[in-house]
Amino acid sequence: MSGSSTDTAPAPSNASASSPISSTPVEERGVTTVPAAVVARIAEQVASEHPRIGGAAGGVLGVRARRDFASRPSAECDLYGAVAVLRLDVGVAFPVDLPATCAGLRARVRERVEMLTGLQVGRLDLEISWLNPAGNTRGALL
Repeated sequence: MSGSSTDTAPAPSNASASSPISSTPVEERGVTTVPAAVVARIAEQVASEHPRIGGAAGGVLGVRARRDFASRPSAECDLYGAVAVLRLDVGVAFPVDLPATCAGLRARVRERVEMLTGLQVGRLDLEISWLNPAGNTRGALL
């Protein structure tokens, strides 16, 4: 067995023992904080990825804003320790089953925000500020 060996495990070294991360216990390494504004932007992005959900675009202070399914809905977030309280202002394509759409949106935003931030979503309020009808004619909704 000259020159080649099937054992590929590296030899133990003392370099990892001198690393500050490995020698510091997890509890003493510090805390990662996520600002409320970042949590709100994450919630906006997740909501915009949900089908039939849109946001308002353009305008000044909400005046002359237009309905836009390419825009992210707006969100606000308050943090109380490790608990986030979210408020989303969305637009919805209509006709649609509003209770099912809202339940699906809430579940998706809650799951993704908790996964991406490590925070618990304690409350998530939805405000549907506009409905976008599929057609301009009146007809049966069922």
